[in-house]
Amino acid sequence: MAKHEHVRVVVIGSGFGGLGAAVRLRREGITDFVVLERADSVGGTWRDNSYPGCACDVPSHLYSFSFAPNPDWPRTFSGQRHIRAYLEHVTDTFRLRPHLRLNHEVTLMRWDADELRWEIETNEGTFTADVIVSATGPLSDPKIPDIPGLADFPGKVFHSAQWDHDYDLTGKRVAMVGTGASAIQIVPAIQPQVGKLTLFQRTPPWVMPRMDRAITGAERWLHRTLPFTGTARRGLLWGIRELQVSAFTKRPGELGLVESLAKANMAKAIKDPALRAKLTPSYRIGCKRILLSNAYYPALAEPNVDVVASGLREVRGSTVVAADGTETEVDAIVFGTGFHVTDMPIADRVVGADGVRLSDAWKGGVQSLRGATVDGFPNWMTIIGPNTGLGNSSMILMIESQLNYMADYLRQLDVLGGRAALAARPSAVGAWNRKVQDRMERTVWKSGGCDSWYLDANGRNTTLWPGTTSEFRRETRRVDLAEYEVLRPAVAEKAATARGASASASRKKETVK
Repeated sequence: MAKHEHVRVVVIGSGFGGLGAAVRLRREGITDFVVLERADSVGGTWRDNSYPGCACDVPSHLYSFSFAPNPDWPRTFSGQRHIRAYLEHVTDTFRLRPHLRLNHEVTLMRWDADELRWEIETNEGTFTADVIVSATGPLSDPKIPDIPGLADFPGKVFHSAQWDHDYDLTGKRVAMVGTGASAIQIVPAIQPQVGKLTLFQRTPPWVMPRMDRAITGAERWLHRTLPFTGTARRGLLWGIRELQVSAFTKRPGELGLVESLAKANMAKAIKDPALRAKLTPSYRIGCKRILLSNAYYPALAEPNVDVVASGLREVRGSTVVAADGTETEVDAIVFGTGFHVTDMPIADRVVGADGVRLSDAWKGGVQSLRGATVDGFPNWMTIIGPNTGLGNSSMILMIESQLNYMADYLRQLDVLGGRAALAARPSAVGAWNRKVQDRMERTVWKSGGCDSWYLDANGRNTTLWPGTTSEFRRETRRVDLAEYEVLRPAVAEKAATARGASASASRKKETVK
């Protein structure tokens, strides 16, 4: 018989967002919660992405929780293995294991308006909760494009986030599709091993030098012995990025100098003018994510690498065909084509107050109140929600701001007392999103002349925050109850009755007509 459990809070996902939420709940004195994780271990995107060369492009001392500093980062930019180990360490340090429910995939979340609580169905039983904190993250569901003939390809196919470590690439002819953050790490990692590597590039990225080095034993000793030195290092890294933000958000025209540095980085490794022309972007730097690598361009200059300046159009047997007609025979296809960011698959599994799915509510584009709550979905909030992403700094800063908001949300429910729920007012959601989109217009992400994964199908940037991390922290420090309607069980019943009466009156009018 399937088990059932009621808790105050259900957290979904155990990456940085989910584990951060769990730690914050415990620090707020809330222990009646579970963390539902579909995989068999914690780590989120840092568990799933184990491709060759996988590393972070944010400095380690900034890409970690402020409440869990790690004095022992081995490099200024740490690799996937060390970040995953850090998250396991956080899980143990803050005693989160008893709250974890591994191998629990959420299949449906449904709001019960009578009981003012959520019903959660998983493959391992059901749960009910007063509040849901969805921390599934935007980089959790890989996106493979629908390529004609791909299903009949006789070789090996996989996405960068689902790397097949049992498949030996040695001497193989490999097609790498995409030139994003994953691809520029994979290409130099596999180039010496493969027989032939063909890179399919729709749009070239801007690539800056990666200022990476080993952190010395003396530095690590200093951070362990005098923790304030690690805090100071983090503060310096944060401050530099805060100062850079205004160029992206207010003065994109001033980014020409940065472009010249990126071009010099390319010219140092790419001597062939034809290849250099293929690799030079035509859009303003920053419009798409700026990538960091010292090894990408040198790898592309190697004789066993071909760059096809065109996307993959179709697959005919073992032959891959580019949009420009280029044909190449390959043994394996690796997709570095990103994730479902602006069309989060979890939204199809959330059914709100009026029986509306979140995916339907977001048909015209994802939007929320302060990156956290959505009208029509009481007591449901998301970590790393719409317009909380960053183009130049650490997402952990944004996550911690959202944890402040989550903590105050739960405090407000406590203050209200009894059974209660908070429902974001549509007017508040609309006002917040107009403010965000108005600010977005002058940013490089809207005016830079590119088509990036930051944009949804309607061309709206629903991914990034158009300001500094300190501005976002101020905006999410507290919950403003004026932006919410307080629901009580009786109020919910009256609202349902009123809706029914309204619908009945409407039907009568139609009949009279």
